[in-house]
Amino acid sequence: MTADLRRLEGPAVAGREESPGAVVSMASRTVRAEQVSATRQLILTTAERLFAEHGVYAVSNRQVSEAAGQGNNAAVGYHFGTKADLVRAIAQRHSERVEDLRARQLAALGDSPDLRDWVDCLVRPQFDHLAALGSPTWYARFCAQVMTDPALRQIMVDESRGSSSLREIIAGRDRCMPALPDEVRAERGDMARHLIVHTAAERERAVAEGRPTPRASWREAADGLADAIVGMWLAPVTPRRGV
Repeated sequence: MTADLRRLEGPAVAGREESPGAVVSMASRTVRAEQVSATRQLILTTAERLFAEHGVYAVSNRQVSEAAGQGNNAAVGYHFGTKADLVRAIAQRHSERVEDLRARQLAALGDSPDLRDWVDCLVRPQFDHLAALGSPTWYARFCAQVMTDPALRQIMVDESRGSSSLREIIAGRDRCMPALPDEVRAERGDMARHLIVHTAAERERAVAEGRPTPRASWREAADGLADAIVGMWLAPVTPRRGV
């Protein structure tokens, strides 16, 4: 009987004897995953700052690794791959948050017939995100650097095209706009895009350098920019000479 009991209990006891090692192994994997995640976030934040302050191609992956305190100079390549991959990872980290803000504002907007509401929906989520980041921030200047780089600009364009809420906002804006020639509509769309990117970057730079800004907050800056873009969309169109 005792032998039978031992045979029955043996496997269970053996299982219990192995469980501490399994627990330690799982804990080690968890700690390792957390360390990897923390390293990746540190690299992203460091790269964003350096790219914003010095330009994307003026900063090497090695410089990013060193500034992030990584003993291995190949840390950026190990965690992200190429510089384009690193830029894409920075853009995605922010675009998810901006998309959430944009979707919330869109849901509250409903089917407004007011052009100003739709333009505000284009501007404010980006500015609210920058405000939520605290100070200093680098994302607006990072965007300006990337958007003026022919080789990297497509990364930001692809992020925008992947936003379903942004497509809805543009459709709503178009419904409220006056009739405009196609070329004027395209031209002013480009102007609006540049205004949003570079107005944010200029304000961010001024704040980082401690210089005065025309508006006291990101919220007020969004108000002023939305007003200006609405004025641009509603501006008269000078007839083309010789037409």
